[in-house]
Amino acid sequence: MFIDSHCHLDRLDLQAYQGNLALALQAAREQGVSHFLTVSVELDDYPVLSAFTEQYSDVSMSVGVHPSDVAEANQQPTVELLCQLAKHPKVVAIGETGLDYHYHPEQAAVQQQSFITHILASKQCAKPLIVHTREARKDTIDLLKAHQAEQGVLHCFTEDWDTAKAALDLGFYISFSGIVSFANAKELREVAAKVPLDRILIETDSPYLAPVPYRGKKNEPRYLPAVAKAVAEVRGLHFEEIAQITSANFGRLFGINI
Repeated sequence: MFIDSHCHLDRLDLQAYQGNLALALQAAREQGVSHFLTVSVELDDYPVLSAFTEQYSDVSMSVGVHPSDVAEANQQPTVELLCQLAKHPKVVAIGETGLDYHYHPEQAAVQQQSFITHILASKQCAKPLIVHTREARKDTIDLLKAHQAEQGVLHCFTEDWDTAKAALDLGFYISFSGIVSFANAKELREVAAKVPLDRILIETDSPYLAPVPYRGKKNEPRYLPAVAKAVAEVRGLHFEEIAQITSANFGRLFGINI
């Protein structure tokens, strides 16, 4: 049993499934994926994602705005709005939020303000925070500390061990995507070997970052076992053990009885 702790079901390439999300989810279930957390990157995602959760019992969702989108009009939520949206019974997290200075370093100030808003909403409505960080590791950790973030995950982790350790010390989880299987990801695999087993999650981040041996294809949840296998290899465990461990971790963090 695998749990995809971070995917974007509204952005999947469904050509191979005749445009039918139900078929894509069924293909993933046949590979042992038993639950999907579909993650918001824009406020406009809410109606679509909530409809998915109402249609499929094994799909849950988050609410939030990706740091790369916060400078756009109507994409700067308040704490009150996030908590209001989070009242939906299938919303289990706040985010995806965080900092991404790769493409728009000039937006650092607006990204930081949005990140703070999400941290405060996470605390106010008692739901874990889903954090994206890219080329902003120090500011990410500093803001989590300064605003006393209480629970969450650094998703699609690509940073160094010091960053992982700082997040772990704050009580956060670390989630690995298909990147951990890439040939050039030696340092990331070293991090995956060190993270305590009770703090590891796995994800596809689909439709992005398909794992080996699917690299170059559009990613989808049915490829999640390949991520589990890559993590299992560096831990010296069977991938089914990683499936069991990460599923238990997901249920504990997001308050879902899997």
